[in-house]
Amino acid sequence: MATVLPSIPAKRYFTIGEVGELCDVKPHVLRYWEQEFTQLRPMKRRGNRRYYQHHEVLMIRRIRELLYDQGFTISGARNKLHDVAELGARLEPSDATAMPASAEQTAPESAHDRVSAAPSLASSQHLHLLRRELFEIRDLLAVMP
Repeated sequence: MATVLPSIPAKRYFTIGEVGELCDVKPHVLRYWEQEFTQLRPMKRRGNRRYYQHHEVLMIRRIRELLYDQGFTISGARNKLHDVAELGARLEPSDATAMPASAEQTAPESAHDRVSAAPSLASSQHLHLLRRELFEIRDLLAVMP
């Protein structure tokens, strides 16, 4: 069961203690995750104090969800985040707008194509998960500087 986490305040930087409370993760775990997930690179200031930005807090919540709620291993979560990042890079907004409307609305030509185009329950669930991940990527990209 997913833990309900507090909302993220509108701040530019968060200390490791604040991030720990916002994500329900202990600071030593966050430091370990920095070693395992290259996407996590908090800014370090005086005395090596870590300062996380909003997009990094969202990333930590995603990592936490993958590890704790969905049961991924560290390696599996790392691969999942890498795959999602690659998918986001491939889905450039200019690519979607460059496609002509006629190409989007092309109907299958044969009966075989019509049968294979009918969504099954598994593909419907897959599309739902993909859509959810795309919205999460969009939210991450929206807060990146």
